[in-house]
Amino acid sequence: MRKKLVILSWGMYDLANTIFYINIITLYFALWITVDMGGREIYYSITMACSMLGVAFLQPVVGAISDRYSKRMPFLIGFTLVCILFTGLLGLIHTLWTGLLFFAIANAGYQMGIVFYDMLLPEISSHRDFGKVSGTGIALGYIGTFIGLLLVRPFAMQGGRQAAFIPTALFFLIFSLPCFLFVRDTAVQGCKSRSAGLSGIATQIKQTLSNWKKYPGLFRFLIAHFLYLNAINTTMMFVSVYGNKVMNFTDTELYKFFLFSTGFAAAGSIISGFIADRIGVKKTLMGTIGLWCITFILVAVAFNKQMFLIIGPLSGITLGSTWVASRALLAHIAPVEKRGEVFGFFGLSGRASMLGPVLWGAVVLLLEPLGLLRYRIAVLSLLVFSIAGLAILRKVPEPARSRS
Repeated sequence: MRKKLVILSWGMYDLANTIFYINIITLYFALWITVDMGGREIYYSITMACSMLGVAFLQPVVGAISDRYSKRMPFLIGFTLVCILFTGLLGLIHTLWTGLLFFAIANAGYQMGIVFYDMLLPEISSHRDFGKVSGTGIALGYIGTFIGLLLVRPFAMQGGRQAAFIPTALFFLIFSLPCFLFVRDTAVQGCKSRSAGLSGIATQIKQTLSNWKKYPGLFRFLIAHFLYLNAINTTMMFVSVYGNKVMNFTDTELYKFFLFSTGFAAAGSIISGFIADRIGVKKTLMGTIGLWCITFILVAVAFNKQMFLIIGPLSGITLGSTWVASRALLAHIAPVEKRGEVFGFFGLSGRASMLGPVLWGAVVLLLEPLGLLRYRIAVLSLLVFSIAGLAILRKVPEPARSRS
């Protein structure tokens, strides 16, 4: 009973942070910057890139610190509160550049919180049910999309897109509380002494990098993760902009599109968890990345709203499955005594995946004479990252599945 409460409380954090992701990164902030404030897509791209690159290099260090002290929750709570604070402040400012600065800080807190949330997965679940527990968290995350859109939309309809920012911060806090209250740190077997300090942590990270051959497939997976997340992060950042400018979706139509797609994402995340436990997480992840390639092609050739709406369920299923399989695969192959550090590198490979957004911004800017066609070309450019990631992922050994 206690384990079920912990898993549910842990998954509630996925629900909570998705409220931030859907309302800020995907929907209202992107349109507030590019439509309400008249900013170019490249401004949003570069801001996100700077924020996530800074986070990416900090995560392995902080992850190693958390290993040394066997602590996850203080970092999770602290970074989440940073995100909540600056998300709320976004609702009070009136200039483009201040908005971009506050967003960069809020996003950094959000991204850092996720890595400590991910670290808790192998501590609250067993080797044989990583996929199902991960799938539960992802499914709750997509329920968070429903809840976040439904709760925040009335504020945006009445006060405009910026009016969505403060309610998003408040709901993020409220739905995070079960995780803060009921999930506890557990002793991590193999953690080193606390006395070594920062120099010892630097040595620990250096040893992990120099001894990468001891961890079969780990660094290949991180490189593949870096590549395919370039495509996925870009999709989530600019889907509302693409829908608004290319497909002529109104905010209400975008809202319905996200609700429609999210139902399939929630179902896909649960089903993919069971599939991963049945056929293996690597095979599941490879199939998912293949579906992403098909999705990008379909988006680029969609010339009416009806076709774009049909793509929604496919993109939802692939998105949910990607998070489930990626997190479960890493939980399988990460050494127990280095989980925090390895999940930090997992965050590094994911949060440094900002080549895609910068490429998108550059394509849209440089091909401006082509009009709306430039957005379709930008979508097709994401295939490069997906195909390269899939090629490297093929060389990652499939981890053995527990029979217990």
